[in-house]
This record gives sequence, structure tokens and C-alpha cells, in this order.
Amino acid sequence: MTGLAALQQRMHAALVVPDADPQAATALFAGDGRLGAADGLAIYQRGYLLRITACMREQFPALCHALGRPLFDDFVADYIRDCPPERHSLYDLGRRFAGWMEASRPDRTAREGWIDFMVDLARFEYAVFTLFDAEGDEGTAFADQNTPDAGLRLQRGFSLGSYGFPVASYYHAVRREETPAVPPPMASHVALVRTDYVTRTVPLTETQHAFLHRLHSGESVDAALAGVAARSGLDVQRTRDSWHARDGIRARWIDWGLFVRRA
Repeated sequence: MTGLAALQQRMHAALVVPDADPQAATALFAGDGRLGAADGLAIYQRGYLLRITACMREQFPALCHALGRPLFDDFVADYIRDCPPERHSLYDLGRRFAGWMEASRPDRTAREGWIDFMVDLARFEYAVFTLFDAEGDEGTAFADQNTPDAGLRLQRGFSLGSYGFPVASYYHAVRREETPAVPPPMASHVALVRTDYVTRTVPLTETQHAFLHRLHSGESVDAALAGVAARSGLDVQRTRDSWHARDGIRARWIDWGLFVRRA
């Protein structure tokens, strides 16, 4: 390791884990008569954490609301010490946050529901955040009502999620600047879809989620309909008829941009 690389590594350690190298300040900085070396390093340490915390609040606004800003900021400080950024960009800063919260939870012997809610909310918010810049189909020919089932393909700006709490409705209430309470447990399924760089949240039933999951895995519409009908004990033809109803799910999902025309 070169001298410069070693110096950069020590500087990084001093910023991310201030207690790891008590002599870092005197080794890396020199005082100027007005400000000592330790005080100079402290400016960078505080600035680093403030910048990280501000980015995390932007990625997880509903979680920040649910925890309250002081507790959220404390969580971020602990998270960054355990999972420091791996890249120069802060874009994927929150990628490991939900997993870290789950691994760090203090209630392993008697699980507490509010922690489950916070983990689910973090998972949902990061899915919303990443979809904004994910590869999509803007500029591609989207399906219309005349597109046959064989020509339907889920667009790329799409994701599915299942949660133990109604995290999507909580998230949107916070975004509307309401003050929702932590909801009781309730299974929820949602799809996220982006058209013209605007993300829509689509609430789903368990059966609709299973159907879209099959499509997302590469099955045709006809095969996915047959699969969910068999799974739910429904008549296949009635399931197909319901799918093709004039104002049914198929028509709405096409209008909402879930499908592009298969090449």
C-alpha cells in the first residue's frame, strides 16, 4: 500500500469510526494556532455524518416520520458505523438499511410488532426510491386495449412487494403531510410501476400478486391465469372471463402502464 493510500484509509476510518484511531487527528492534521488538530477533524466528522443523515432522510421520509427525527438519526449513525458506504456515490446508501434493522433488532426472544413495521416500511421505501432511476420503458410502445394477451409484457420499470403491514398507505399519508399512526399488522401486496418517470403504487390482492409474480417470472398471461386459478381452486374459464371483463383488472392495468407490447 502506498503512503497516500494508507493516509486515505486512515482518514476514512477516522471519519466513519471516530474511536477506531485515537491518534488520527494529530497524525492527519496540524493545528493552525486557532483550531487544534482534533477540533479540525471533528468538523469533518460532523459534516460527514450530517450529509449521510440528510441523504437517508430523503430516501426514507416515512420511516423518519414514524421513528421521529432524533431516533431516526441515531439509527442512521449506528447503521453507518456498521455498514459504511461502499461506493463514492451515495445512491445505494440505504440498500442494506432494512436488513441491518432486522439483524440489529433487540427483541429476538419476544418480537415486537412496531419493529416489524419499521423493517417493512424501510423495505418499501427503498423499493420506491430505487424504481425512480431503474431501467424502464419510457419511449417504448406501451400496450393498449387492443393488444392481445400474447403481446403483453410487464414493463421494466416495475416491482412487486409483500408486507406484513399496510406500508404503502402509511407512506403516501406521510407524503401528503398527514400524521398517520403506526398501523396494526395486516398483510398487504403492492406493485410499483413507473411511466413517464412518475411512480404509481398499485394495491393488489393476494391472487393478483401471485398472477403478476408469475408474469414477472416469464410465464405467459394464459399460463399465469391457469396457475392462479389452480392455486386458488377457481374455475379457469371464469378466471379468464374475469380478466377480460370490460372494466376489469386487465383494462385498468393497461391504462396504468403495467404492460408494453411484446417484441
